[in-house]
This record gives sequence, structure tokens and C-alpha cells, in this order.
Amino acid sequence: MSQTELAQNQSQDIVDQLRMEIITGRFQEGMPLREVSLAERFQVSRAPVREALKQLAHEGMVEAKPNCGMRVAASSSDSMQQLIIPLRQTVESFALRSIFADLDETDFAEWEVILSEMKLACETQNLIQLAELDIKFHQSIIAKSPEQGLMSIWITLVSRLRRHFLAGFQKPHDPMKIYYEHVAIVAMFRTGKLDAAIQLLISNID
Repeated sequence: MSQTELAQNQSQDIVDQLRMEIITGRFQEGMPLREVSLAERFQVSRAPVREALKQLAHEGMVEAKPNCGMRVAASSSDSMQQLIIPLRQTVESFALRSIFADLDETDFAEWEVILSEMKLACETQNLIQLAELDIKFHQSIIAKSPEQGLMSIWITLVSRLRRHFLAGFQKPHDPMKIYYEHVAIVAMFRTGKLDAAIQLLISNID
């Protein structure tokens, strides 16, 4: 692997990790993101960190403040999120349609691992981990689609739903409900009934 490819891989790993931490609230709005400390954390040079922050800025996750450097950007307003949620439902429905006929045991094995991890997160009341796994489950559907550019669209939408995710996972409720909802989705996928599977998937995105 060339140095350029290594730097690109390092940058993407940092993007993926920081994005998830911002979406799930590990990094709060307005929190500074300093290249030096991030480079130390990820044990890389500052170059891949700088590229990762540029990518996150493009996604609207972070922003540059005069004399302050990079900070976690504010999430979309509640009214804007009411627009974004139906768009996310449309994107995920489209992705599911594009892969449904070709689902095989490899796909179901991947989802079973996520479900097992979700169950453990519920049992231990690890709500941040549960939020990450919820996102990971839906992202896996997008990742399986052959449609070019769909992932970037999905990421843009999800990155603007931070407030919605945080509110949903901070409500006092039985977290096992989230686990069972995803178990039902996977079970419906196995039936081969596309329209019913789409309806169940959409109902989970609210």
C-alpha cells in the first residue's frame, strides 16, 4: 500500500469514527476538535486528521470558527428534521428495493451479528452503543446497494438528524423495544415480501 493510500485509509477511518461520535452525542455541539489531540488519539500525523475534518465540514458535521479552529456544528432545527426524515425513508426504501431479490445468508449473518450486539447494548443500558448499532444496521442496507452515490446522500441526511437521534435514545423507554423492532425487520426480510419489508423499515424511521 502506498503512502497516499495509507493516508486516505487513515483519514476515512477517522471520518467514520468522528461522524458516529458526533451523531450519537459523544461530541456535543460547539465542542472544539483540535488536530494535535486527534492525531495523538488516532496515532497518525496531522495530515489525515486535517483531511478528515475537511470531509466532515463538507458534510456539515463540523465548522470553522474564526480564531477558534474546528468545532462540532449545530444540528438541523426540529422543523428541518421533519423534512429530512421522509427523505431518509425514501432513500432506504430505494436501497432495499435494489438489493432485496439478491439477499443471501451472508447478508443475514451480518445482520444477526448486529442484532446480537444490539441485544447486549439493551441489556447493559448502553444507549450510545445502541444508537451506533441502530445507525450501523440501516447503513448496512445502503452499503449493499449497487447504486452509486446513495451512501453519500444517506450520510448527508443522517448527519443532519443528530438532534432526532439523541432525543429518541434519551427518552425513558424500554430499549429492548428497539432491538425487537430490528429483529422483526430482519424476519420480514427473510419472508421475501418486499412491500411489507419496506413498510416495516419505514415505520422504524420516525
